[in-house]
Amino acid sequence: MKLVIQIPCYNEEKTLPLVLRELPKKIISITKIEIQIIDDGSTDKTIEVAKDFRVDRIIKHKKNLGLGQAFKHGMIVALREGADILVNTDGDNQYPSKYIPALVKPIIEGKADIVVGDRRPWKIKHFPFYKRIFQYVGNKIVGNIMKSNVPDNVSGFRAYSREAMLKLNIVTRFSYVLDTLMQASKKGLKVLSYPIETNKPTRKSRLFKNIFQHMKKSGANILRLYSVYEPFKTFLCLSAILVLPALVFIIRFLFYYYSGDGAGHIQSLVIAAILFISGVLMFALGVIGDLIKTNRELVEEGLYLKKKVILNGKKPVKF
Repeated sequence: MKLVIQIPCYNEEKTLPLVLRELPKKIISITKIEIQIIDDGSTDKTIEVAKDFRVDRIIKHKKNLGLGQAFKHGMIVALREGADILVNTDGDNQYPSKYIPALVKPIIEGKADIVVGDRRPWKIKHFPFYKRIFQYVGNKIVGNIMKSNVPDNVSGFRAYSREAMLKLNIVTRFSYVLDTLMQASKKGLKVLSYPIETNKPTRKSRLFKNIFQHMKKSGANILRLYSVYEPFKTFLCLSAILVLPALVFIIRFLFYYYSGDGAGHIQSLVIAAILFISGVLMFALGVIGDLIKTNRELVEEGLYLKKKVILNGKKPVKF
């Protein structure tokens, strides 16, 4: 069984050696371990550091494409190189590599398709109190939306089976973590989590400037993902939000009309008509979105079968 450990990097020359030194050399039931670096347009000596440690592969982006694309391209190469399991960790040394054997174990045993390292961020001491609260509440909300029982939805320390890699199709640039969990939920992939501790931060996050920007980006991302995978429910809710006030305005108009004062409340009827028509349009968009969803599922099934055939080769992939 072959394991590929990939590390997306963007200007990580200072911390990458810390990560590479701790990576496991042997794991029970794993016959081969390969290390690949995805250099996402670094302008420092990240590539030189990777070459010094003689990693197995370096995938280079000519410019910074974002973490989502870096993960996507790394996953494609791992599949082509025959990986049975892919472990993704960060180049900033946030995640201790000693947990990698524990992450891959449920996949080796056939108990999971994806295993997420649970940082329990609401308990991390170096996080400010308000950040811990936001992390806890945010994870609960996201988990309910995605029907996921993963405690730490935004952890990037994960292991993926080959089947999971074949079924996942990354469509976001900001971050792949929510995207993959949403897809796993909709595609019947088994997701487990494993509790981990984190190393002390070596630098500030480059994905977002502060917790509020992170909430904004993650919130927009999850709403978009939900509308993609549940279009009918999304537009049905929007339709209800518009139609219910329309009914209130109609009842209001009828009340005054039968009271003999209808002429003075025509505006209620006009507003009701606008809201009702808008609600009907939202419902129609939901029906269309549901048809598109069905078409997307058929396309993704075709992609899954195509990848199983194409990604068994050894041809190089360029990005």
